Amino acid sequence: MKMCCSYKTIPVSPVDAELAKAIMARSFHPSVIGSEAWEGYVFSGLEIRIKESTDVYGAVLWPSAMVLCHFLETNRDKYNLTDKNVIELGAGTGLVTIVSSLLGAKVTSTDLPDVMGNLRYNVMRNTKDRCKYIPLVTELTWGQEVEQRFPRATHCFDYILAADVVYAHPYLDELMDTFDYLCQENTQILWAMRFRLDPENSFVDRFRQRFHLEELYDLRTSLSIKLYRAWRKDKTSKDQGEAAA
Repeated sequence: MKMCCSYKTIPVSPVDAELAKAIMARSFHPSVIGSEAWEGYVFSGLEIRIKESTDVYGAVLWPSAMVLCHFLETNRDKYNLTDKNVIELGAGTGLVTIVSSLLGAKVTSTDLPDVMGNLRYNVMRNTKDRCKYIPLVTELTWGQEVEQRFPRATHCFDYILAADVVYAHPYLDELMDTFDYLCQENTQILWAMRFRLDPENSFVDRFRQRFHLEELYDLRTSLSIKLYRAWRKDKTSKDQGEAAA
């Protein structure tokens, strides 16, 4: 017996298609292959060379980082990073950290110990003598010693940046707690997420219980990515949301 399945597809709107095309056009490949493999990107009118490490999952550049970088550069009037304190979670290859630094931010770039070498290399290679502030690249394991590493009395971030940090890993609760701790009253979160399968997608519903969430880009039909802005709820609304969940 032949089984037939039909799927409802959502057409890509011309606006989304053009935006996705503009974002992906930021990348280029070197015309000449040298001794070291790298991927090229253009932001803030500058060439950025990113080295990936295929041996480490977190050291590969995913399109969500390009989406976030494109948004930051093209929305500088509303989201001005100049002289702002910024922390990036799950920095990976460092593209978001680099672009944020080129836009004038004081960036703390964080990720797991096993990607530190490649991350530091990319960040230093692309920000040296280009930026007002030298980015700080440091280890951070979500949910572990976050309060000791970043005491609120001395570490207040204007922005938390994250690209493709929600995927099939067992540390979603720790990631949520890290967002919650670092996001203070005046902090904004800019977060690009690639939609895959549950339980990653259900993270968004849980996230809404703690934070207000605004959709900035919806590129699900072209890149399977959404870009969000978030800010913390006051304690009363948060408690009400948790009670209703």
